[in-house]
Amino acid sequence: MFGGTFDPVHVGHLILAQEAAALLGLDRLLFVPANRPAHKRAPRLEPVEHRIAMLRRATRGQPRLRVSRIEADRGGVSYTVHTLESLHRSLRAELFFLMGQDSLEEFSGWREPERILDLARLAVIPRGERPPRVPPALRGRVVLVRAPRIGVSSTELRRRLRLGLPASYWTPDAVLRYIERHGLYGTRRRPR
Repeated sequence: MFGGTFDPVHVGHLILAQEAAALLGLDRLLFVPANRPAHKRAPRLEPVEHRIAMLRRATRGQPRLRVSRIEADRGGVSYTVHTLESLHRSLRAELFFLMGQDSLEEFSGWREPERILDLARLAVIPRGERPPRVPPALRGRVVLVRAPRIGVSSTELRRRLRLGLPASYWTPDAVLRYIERHGLYGTRRRPR
């Protein structure tokens, strides 16, 4: 499970997902866009239906990568523990929860972190120059996913779109077309 806002999805998300799926030997990787994120202040978050549509366009033709509506359909604030409980009941498989190093550092403040650890192993993507410090209580439940560092962020992509700067190669063309067609992130139909 790869949770997040994906506002919008970009090539960094996609490369990370492919790398994690390959390195962990996953049959599939589920992108799970948060309905309303619990940990992120996102006052101008695009509606979840748009974010799901963009993810579907971005993952089309990638059989290992799937998009889940589980948090959108549940509504309200999205909590990882609730999503993992639902996935655990329906999939009956070993689960990994993909997260960044910054999330690992805040993990003890999440809702029911012990329950999350009962349900899934944490697949942590190191960020920055220093390796993540894995607290003793999490050792054995954390696996590091050493993926290539991609200097692309949703924040920067939204800024570029809002300013009318080129955004080709930051996200798949099908996602850019969707963004422009729906006027998301302050866009109007304009050349890329």
